Amino acid sequence: METYRIENVSFTFPEKEKKALADINLTIKSGEFITICGKSGCGKSTLLRQLKAILTPHGKRSGHIYFSGQLMEEVDQRTQASEIGFVLQNPDNQIVTDKVWHELAFGLESLGCDTATIRLRVAEMASFFGIHTWFRKNVSELSGGQKQLLNLASIMAMHPSVLILDEPTSQLDPIAASDFLETVKKINRELGTTIIMTEHRLEEIVPITDRLIVMDEGEIIAEGTPEQVGTALGRMKHPMFLSMPTPMQIYAGVSNSLPCPVTVKEGRQWLNTYLSGKTAASMEEVSEGSTAVVSSAAAAAISFKDVWFKHEKNGADIIKDLTFKVKEGQFYCLVGGNGTGKTTTLSLMSGIVQPYRGKVLIGGKNPAKMNVQELFINHVGILPQNPQTLFVKKTVRLDLEEMLSQSTMSKEDKARKIADIVAFAELAHLLDMHPYDLSGGEQQRAALAKVLLLEPRILLLDEPTKGLDGFFKEKLAQFLQKLNANGVTIVMVSHDVEFCAKYGEICSMFFDGSIITTNTASKFFAGNSFYTTAANRMARHIWRDGVTIEDVIERCQRSL
Repeated sequence: METYRIENVSFTFPEKEKKALADINLTIKSGEFITICGKSGCGKSTLLRQLKAILTPHGKRSGHIYFSGQLMEEVDQRTQASEIGFVLQNPDNQIVTDKVWHELAFGLESLGCDTATIRLRVAEMASFFGIHTWFRKNVSELSGGQKQLLNLASIMAMHPSVLILDEPTSQLDPIAASDFLETVKKINRELGTTIIMTEHRLEEIVPITDRLIVMDEGEIIAEGTPEQVGTALGRMKHPMFLSMPTPMQIYAGVSNSLPCPVTVKEGRQWLNTYLSGKTAASMEEVSEGSTAVVSSAAAAAISFKDVWFKHEKNGADIIKDLTFKVKEGQFYCLVGGNGTGKTTTLSLMSGIVQPYRGKVLIGGKNPAKMNVQELFINHVGILPQNPQTLFVKKTVRLDLEEMLSQSTMSKEDKARKIADIVAFAELAHLLDMHPYDLSGGEQQRAALAKVLLLEPRILLLDEPTKGLDGFFKEKLAQFLQKLNANGVTIVMVSHDVEFCAKYGEICSMFFDGSIITTNTASKFFAGNSFYTTAANRMARHIWRDGVTIEDVIERCQRSL
């Protein structure tokens, strides 16, 4: 039985000539688990929003979409609300009430269900999702992972036949993301719900996917099982291959004729088979990589000493006795679970909030006592977790020009500077669009472009890879490394452990408001069990310090 049938669907946004979707043909069967991936701006989210009429963006569409055999235009809103569940990228954009229990009941109340039905379904969902322990909490007290789980449970309380998820783990830490995806898998397996989701984090999702669909410039370019799609992308040398699971990338980098692994478990088995009869390269034979080493004698760009912070006078401490230093020219990564204090630490660095005890110094000065020009012009640049907070104009072009409005540069120099940053961030085709009409990854690129126009010497990045595909992550990394080589100090809060392991210099683990361990990136991830890379989990039984894909490929190639 079909859940969706999409026939020759094309879609164009207002005042745009290029199609956001071009002749999409797709059939999704009941109970299937479908994952759609592709570069930022390829049309993934636009396609998903065609599948629920109330979320379809304004524009011109041709072709037909059938839901359970009925034209989408003919499916009434009540049926769509109850049968088609949709989880958005940002959990805060979907929560509408103040209490957990009320959020679970809200959808059912809107459908006009009787009290007995509401009580039964709410109790059932709270138990199924493990929400009963925080059932009566205020929504404001929840972590990002809990909020996204609440969104999911609230939708499932209406018993939808299909669940659509638009990058639901983009704001979750690795462990919360893994837990969330395990719950989605459970819904598909135990309830038979059809799952359609877009995701950049393919490491966890590909192994449980029935069918993987790759989009590029509004078209479907590859479709099939994960193994088939990975092989096809590798053969095409397509940039999206960089987003495939680590075992597939390692497999492709080593000459062999064994079956392609998809999961970490299969990767370990493949590695054992590949090395059978060979002598595994010793750890000393492999170079340590090209990460720059900053002299311990370098001055401190950022200094925290005995810092305590809480949002309310009688509230709980968010930052607790935090002491650490970031040296000038370092690429410093902060990792840890949602709600541990990482983003608050960036806010303290930028002077947005002040500690009630202890000292925060930027270049030896208190950021809270520096004027705006002194702090932010050619000094500190901040990319917030929500890039929309940086957009103040009606188009991307005007937003970029606004950033240099106070500059004394000539008009020609301003234009040249903007042109350079537009080329780097690949924004040329987006300049006349409203920033809010961009995809999540495109917003991230536009926000980063704004920040970089001020040429900061200290760059604070809060989840900079959120919503970015593997191709642009590589490009971003190269640019950050170039800035770093020119002496720019980078402090990055991230859940993207693969990115931190490959490009970071120093990594610190946040827990309960403070840093519990700090080390060089390679040693930091080599010593962790869960907060580590897929490459390390796959190869650590042979090479404990094999942390990146490149590490493991190089060791495989040296094993004779």
